[in-house]
This record gives sequence, structure tokens and C-alpha cells, in this order.
Amino acid sequence: MSTQTQTMALTGSRKRWLKDRAARMGVTAGGIIVLVALLLIFFYLLYVVKPIFNGAKVTPAGEFALAGDKAPLLLGVEEQNEQAFTFSALGDIHFYSLRQNGALLASESVPGNITTAAANDGKPMVAYGFDNGTIRVLAPKFDVSYPDNVRTITPGITQPFGAAPLQVDEQGRALERLSFATNGEDLLTAAVVAGGDMVLTRFAGKENFLTGELELTPTQVAIPGLPARVDQMLVTPNLRFMFVRSGNEVSVYDVRNINQVRLRSVISMNAPGGNISTMILLAGGNSLLVGNDNGVVSQWFEVAKDGKREFTFIREFEAAGPVAQIANEINRKGFVTVSTRGDIDIFHTTGDSHLFSDTLAGANVSSLALSPRNNLLLLEQNNRLAFFEVENEHPEVTWKALWTKVWYEGYPEPQYVWQSTSGSSDFEAKLSLVPISFGTLKAAFYALLFAVPIAIAGAVYTAYFMSPGLRKVVKPTVEIMEALPTVILGFLAGLWLAPLIETHLPGVVLVLVLMPAAMLLTAFGWRFLPKRLRNAVPEGWHSLVLLPVVVLVGWACFAFSPAVENLLFGGDARSFLTNELGVGFDQRNSLVVGIAMGFAVIPTIFSIAEDAVFSVPRHLTNGSLALGATSWQTLTRVVMLTASPGIFSAVMMGLGRAVGETMIVLMATGNTPVMDLSIFNGMRTLAANIAVEMPEAEVNSSHYRVLFLAAFVLFVFTFLFNTIAEFVRQRLRDKYSSM
Repeated sequence: MSTQTQTMALTGSRKRWLKDRAARMGVTAGGIIVLVALLLIFFYLLYVVKPIFNGAKVTPAGEFALAGDKAPLLLGVEEQNEQAFTFSALGDIHFYSLRQNGALLASESVPGNITTAAANDGKPMVAYGFDNGTIRVLAPKFDVSYPDNVRTITPGITQPFGAAPLQVDEQGRALERLSFATNGEDLLTAAVVAGGDMVLTRFAGKENFLTGELELTPTQVAIPGLPARVDQMLVTPNLRFMFVRSGNEVSVYDVRNINQVRLRSVISMNAPGGNISTMILLAGGNSLLVGNDNGVVSQWFEVAKDGKREFTFIREFEAAGPVAQIANEINRKGFVTVSTRGDIDIFHTTGDSHLFSDTLAGANVSSLALSPRNNLLLLEQNNRLAFFEVENEHPEVTWKALWTKVWYEGYPEPQYVWQSTSGSSDFEAKLSLVPISFGTLKAAFYALLFAVPIAIAGAVYTAYFMSPGLRKVVKPTVEIMEALPTVILGFLAGLWLAPLIETHLPGVVLVLVLMPAAMLLTAFGWRFLPKRLRNAVPEGWHSLVLLPVVVLVGWACFAFSPAVENLLFGGDARSFLTNELGVGFDQRNSLVVGIAMGFAVIPTIFSIAEDAVFSVPRHLTNGSLALGATSWQTLTRVVMLTASPGIFSAVMMGLGRAVGETMIVLMATGNTPVMDLSIFNGMRTLAANIAVEMPEAEVNSSHYRVLFLAAFVLFVFTFLFNTIAEFVRQRLRDKYSSM
């Protein structure tokens, strides 16, 4: 070899070494970048999700002395937590600046001989009762102005039902105990008058067309079955129920019709081993919270039982000491208790959670309140007001609320429910991830049920039996289906396939039954054809014989669908399913999703499985055939076993694709988060739920962070599926690699 030839060989070897080195480094760098990206996604999801599992935090913010010497009946603060107010039972009203260390901003006094007063649980209002049977309803107001571009808050009082006293008792007897509620226009009052009688008065409000003023029309009735002693009265904000407590017994009155007031039931609501110390309505007025002197707080609300609705014990909470006061959160289902020893506990009913417990006050707290945004806690004791900053952004999100059954207000039993929003401000968020996780697995199951048999059978036939010429056409054709946008498949599924299946449901069932049978009969009949006709079809092209069979059977099934429907189902298969079999039917259901998503998954499974079968070494198949095995025996006992790692990977890749699919599920189902395995009902998946609700979720809200948690769950699902797939694939490869 000449020197020049040696030099060229060395140069070529060095170039190949450099190229191999560069390729190895490029592949390694790409792999590292992918892993880093996955880790960043993982930790970012955790970063967004973590705050929803933080407990409540309470921090002292200040303390100051109150004017007057009487404990406030109503204690509160305006929305910006800058000014506090107190309403006393004697009619003294004071406003304080929290930013100026409790500086007194304004004071007012209610004139007249006040005999009783009552505060409203839901809205900051106080009703004062007088010795002549009248009341006046007052509420704090805060006017915001911007003189010289400086925001200024001016406190004052307003009378939402007019300045004139409202006659609660027509006989003019002094009011001894009072309770009231309003739904915005109407006002309902319950009053115990001198002599022990109780009167219920409803003031029906109507706005005057000319003056715009609210005109009230009173209707007064007596309360039947009143207990001898009345310790406490509550009226629900929807003006439907009144609770009257006498000792440990609570009488429930139906007051929705003022002319037909009736006693619904008398319930002993005290906890075992305790006595009722106080009770309060939870935000929205649908639940009653009952505090006991043994530290137990129980929740009660209406539940349907045996065709009628009754107030039922739902759950209980354990406070640190005997419950003296309860304050509910505004527009949330949480509450705060203070014990006779000054222990403060924060709970949330939906999450069934105890979020905070500490001793923040002395033994004689007389008033307790939360700010409108639930981020400031006010305590009054010994004529001093102490306030605390509260950090409790996501109390409704707990592990129990996400993954176990929760008994929501108005539901007959504990259930898994996803319902993140509502038109009502008193809505109880239902953020269970179980229904949408179930929907994800359900959609993937039906998609794979449709796709796996078709894809794997097609891959095996294409790789093992089909002629090379036909394979060159079929394989790229199937693989190019993967390039079809899923939004197109979803569009076709929702607007064409779903109505087609609904109107030709018997035909669809016939296709599922008759198509495989027709293929088997065609294959069986092929054996009895003359040899000349069979030899006319080249080896590996026999699948083309089935094309007219598939077209003919499919056409016949849909053509005879109306006749079958009239013969067997009285002309309406959907009504037959619903009325006779008790099976619900949604137009956009799991059958539609299974077919549409199956078409999206088939190319993935087919391509990987076909490559795995086709890559089986020829010497294995030739050796098997040479030893006398038939083609079918060689396929089932040699080829399939050798290709099993690749086939399993194909199925798991299809599963991962189905689990993460968004557009098809979004457009082809009713997006109803129900837990039902029926193929005729829809579902909602994790991916579709994120796509639907993320644009409308308030940033950093509980809803927003739970959607990120759903994304994290989806991430974990796919990670687990891929990990299991790789583990099983390696085991199969190790087992059959020696063949």
C-alpha cells in the first residue's frame, strides 16, 4: 500500500471517528435536554400545586381599646381591611381605623327604647327591636371617593328597608327576642313578644315604579308549637326555614309560605356527651352548624329520604375546647370557633378539615368575626379588639375532598363530583378528581378496545402474510393517517358520527356482530372455491377479496337498521334502552369516542407492531417451517413471541396517546364528569377538563391550582404507563431474545 493510500485511509478513519463522536454527543445532549425538560415540567407543576395543601396561618396584626363599655352585637370590617365597625345591643355604632391603631372615625346611636337586637349571619346587618313592637334594620356602609387622587373611605350607616320603623307586632307588644333574614327584597322577622308569644312577619318588598323606593307589605302570623323556652332563633336567607332552639332540641319550621307555617320536625342536635352552646348558619344558609360545650361542632342540612327531605347529621368537627362562639366565612364553606378558654380553631366543611388551632385570646371572648375576604380575624374581649391576619387561600382543597366521597349540601349521600363553578356566590365547590380520572381511563379503555384488535391484527397480517408490493402501499397509507389532525376527527365524530350512530344504533350493533362473522364465512368459503379461481389471486393479495365483503355488509347493516329498529325496538331504539332497560343514552357517548379515538390510535399501534413483527429474523420462521410447522403455528409460537416486546410497546404507546388525547374527547363527548361504565354515556377526561376550564379559571385560585393538579395527575399517569411498558418490554426481550 502506497504512502498516499495510507494517508487517505487514516484521514477517512479520523473523519468517521469525529462524525461518530459528534453523533454520540448530539444524541446524548438531546436526551439530557429532554430529561431536563421533563423534570422542569414536573417541578413547575409541583410549584403551582403545592400551595393548595398549605394549612391556615394566623398572625397577630394589632389591638386597641373600643369605645363604650358593652360587648358588640355585630363586629366586622370593610372589604379592604382598613376600617372596622361595631354595633352594640344598646344601639351604639362605632367605626375605627385599623391603619391608625384603632382611631375612632365616627359614632352614631339608634334612638328609642331598644328591648332586643339581632345580627344577621350572612350579611352585616342588625335589627333593633323596640318596646312598641317595631324594628329598624341598619347596616354599615363605606363610601369610596378620590379627592385629590387620594382614595378616601367614609363610613356611615344605611337603612336597607327604609328609615320608618317596621311594625313586627300588630298589637304593639315589646319585643323580647328577635331574628331576621332577607333575600334582597323581602324581609322575614321572627320575634318573641312580651307574654311569650312568637310572631312571624314577612315584609314583601316591591320597588315603586315612579319613585324607585322599596315598598314593604307586611303579613303577620303566629308560630304554632312554640317551645316553652326559646334560647336561640335563626331564619335562613332564602326565607324557607326557621330554627328555634330550646336547650338541646331544635324545632324546624317551614316558613316559605307565610300563610301555612308548619312545624316540620323537632331534632335533638346535641353531640353525645355534650350540650348545645350556640348555633349558626353556614354561608348560603343551607347548613346549620351546632356548637357544643364538649368542643364538638356538628353540621346538619336537608337530605332526601324515602321521598321526603329531612335535616340530617352530616359530619362533626372537634374544637380545642368548649365552643363559645362560631363565625362563618363569607361566600365559603368554612368557619371559625372560639372556646371558653380562648382557643381559636379554623375548619372547612367541604374538605372536612381542621386547618388551624391555637390559643390566641383569653377566656372571655364575646364577639368573633371574619373579614369579607376571609383574610382578617377580629376578636373582642374585655372591651378590646384584637385582629389577626389569616392566610387560608385554599381551604376547600384537601386530599379527602379530591379523592374520596364527599357529602355535599343538598346531595342524598356522599358522592364523587366535579363541579367547579356555579351562578351562585354561595356555591360549594366540588373538586373531586375521581370522576375526570375515571373518564380518562374510560375513554382510553374504549379507544383501545376498538383499536388494539384492528391494529395488531392488521400489523401481523401486513408484516407476515401480505405481499411486499401490497405492503409498500398499505403500510405508508395507514401511517399517514397519524398526520390527520385530531381536531378533524373530533369535528367529524361530534357532527357526523354521533348523529349517525344515534339514528342507526341497530345498524352499528349489526356491524359489530356481522362484520367479523362475514369475514370468517368468506375465509371458510374460500376453501371450497375452484382451485383455478383461488390461484388467480396472487399470494399475499387475498385481503383485497374482503373489500367488497366489508362494503356490502356495512351497507346492508345500515340499510336494514330502520327495519330492525321497527321490528325489535318499536321504532325507537334509544327510548327502548332508556325506558325498558333503564340505560341512559347520550348522543355523544363512549361509543363515539371509542371509534373516533380508535382511528387516531390505530396508526401508532399498527406502525410499531408491524415493525416488530416484520423484524423477526427470517431464520427463525424458515427454521420453523422447515421442521414441519404450519404458517399459523410459526406465527403463534415463534413470530408473536419474538415480537411480543414490540407489540406490547405498541399497545402502551397507544394507551399513552389515548390518555392524553384532548380534542376528540372535547368535541365528541358531552363532557359530563359522571362515573358510569356504560358505553352509551359520555365522560370528561383530565385533558379535556383542563382545555375547557383553564381559560376561565382565575389565576392562583383554588380552581386554577386544581387544574394544574389534574395536569400533574395526567403527567403521572403517562409516566407510570410508560415505565410499566418499558419494564415489561425488557422482561419480554430478555425472555425471548435467545430464540
